[in-house]
Amino acid sequence: MEKRWIKKKLPDNDCIEKFRTRLLEAQLPLEEPLVALLMSRGITTVGEALHFFNPDINLLHDPFLMKDMDKAISRISHAIIHNEKIMIYGDYDVDGTSAVALVYSFLSEIIGEASRQYLEYYIPHRYTEGYGISERSIEYCHEKGVNLFISLDCGIKAYTQIELANRHGIDVIVCDHHLEGEKLPDAVAILNPKREGCPYPYKELSGCGVGLKLIQAYCMRFDLPDELWLSRFDLVAISIASDIVPITGENRIIAYYGLEIINKFPRPGIKTIIEQAGFKVQFPLQPETIFNREITVSDLVFYVGPRINAAGRMETGRESVRLFICEDEDKSSEIGKNINAHNDDRKEEDRKATEEAILMIKGSDSLQQKKSIVLYNPNWFQGIIGIVASRLVEEFYKPAIVLTKSSDGLITGSARSVKEFNLYDAIDACADLLEHFGGHKFAAGLSMKEENLEAFMQRLEQYVAECMDHDSDTPEIEIDMALDLKEITSSFITNLKRFAPFGPGNMSPIFLSSNVVDEGGVRILKNEHLKLRVLYRDRAAFPKDAIAFGLKQHYYDIRSKKDFHIVYHLEENSWNNITIIQLNIKDIKIANN
Repeated sequence: MEKRWIKKKLPDNDCIEKFRTRLLEAQLPLEEPLVALLMSRGITTVGEALHFFNPDINLLHDPFLMKDMDKAISRISHAIIHNEKIMIYGDYDVDGTSAVALVYSFLSEIIGEASRQYLEYYIPHRYTEGYGISERSIEYCHEKGVNLFISLDCGIKAYTQIELANRHGIDVIVCDHHLEGEKLPDAVAILNPKREGCPYPYKELSGCGVGLKLIQAYCMRFDLPDELWLSRFDLVAISIASDIVPITGENRIIAYYGLEIINKFPRPGIKTIIEQAGFKVQFPLQPETIFNREITVSDLVFYVGPRINAAGRMETGRESVRLFICEDEDKSSEIGKNINAHNDDRKEEDRKATEEAILMIKGSDSLQQKKSIVLYNPNWFQGIIGIVASRLVEEFYKPAIVLTKSSDGLITGSARSVKEFNLYDAIDACADLLEHFGGHKFAAGLSMKEENLEAFMQRLEQYVAECMDHDSDTPEIEIDMALDLKEITSSFITNLKRFAPFGPGNMSPIFLSSNVVDEGGVRILKNEHLKLRVLYRDRAAFPKDAIAFGLKQHYYDIRSKKDFHIVYHLEENSWNNITIIQLNIKDIKIANN
């Protein structure tokens, strides 16, 4: 699919040069393009640059700035002192399970083995209980004599469930990061930086991040060692990456040090899941990482997160918590094998459903002409329909909703959108046809009665056709800056790595190099990718290794020595203990020679 290339506006050369001089005086030497990159990300003073390149734990905010934190700590303390039963509850995805592991392992450590019988955790079953706090879990807690229920990554809209808990004499502490509804539930404490009136300065914490602030506050209140909360940054880093929250402010600091823990001292469960993703432990161990290359946010997103999620998609998220809290390498390996098997099953279900969905669209002229995609198949597995919706957005670049039949007889679905279109508003315009819906601009979930499906499809299509801008049906690539290939040196790569961790709010930069050619050995890999070495036609320079995933359609033009333009990320590629600089090409345009 043809993509639009959009160039970011950069500061003028005089401003860049002046800032570069100030950075040099502060002993922060940077190449000119990287100074421009720094400024384009809103960093314009030496002090800001020093904080950016040297994330400081001391800059994390006081957790007691969060509304209701005092109440939460007092209630937890009372429960521990009086040996009350405490239930730690979280959603079945990565953010929820990592948050449960974080709080459960912390409380287990501080109360000691003798009192551990009073502590339990609960992950709802995706298909029989659904998202958020379930009434079944509250009834279970009532039967078990639970006194305090701590929800993580959910609960901000659990009005009826928390009311039920109150009737059973169970106090609830909500730790959430989703937007509140028209009112707040009647809980003992509600920790959520996004709730109205909460003065906490940073609003973009993950659900696990809110859990971290809870245990940080507990350590501060009772003068416990900082190590008790600092050592759990790895769990929060995984949640930050997998929940796609901005890697700015506190999230950047936590992700930075969380990755350091993962690379140097990974807990057994995390080490297991990384090894099963294909990474090897290297010997002798290197200062940066115990693995054969440094683990990044991108690795957490594409290799670790999907495996953790697979447990909740295919079976139960309890397995993920067990893996996170396991302290024995042999046991973690066994749990990891089960989770990996779930991931293999998930990939097969995903592959089959995606192929069927694409065939449905390509086999129908009417579906191809629509501005939106709404597909229903009662036999699709509920756990993978969100992934299938994402694949359809990639393939057709249209808002996509994939639906299947749920165990309660309703049609349930997952929605994903293109970059420029607010799909949540479109679904909200159909609210009277739905039983439930929730989410945000780019991703949502919904359910409806089967008799409302046709009307929903028609109304959604009408809304999308009327409200989506014409340019929104063409994907775009935002280019940070043009770069001459000769500027790509080992020093440049070393300094570029200091911009990490990359993610929303601080994406890995995309560079543009124009009028390049292939050295002559371009080849197709796995029938879809290109492997090549690029250089300029009339300049003496070493060629740069490059990989272009999914771009084999340009093979014959490149092989015939035509000039072309490329946009790409820069990365290091390690193989057999050899590391090279590689251009990861995101798109190619053949020059008009």
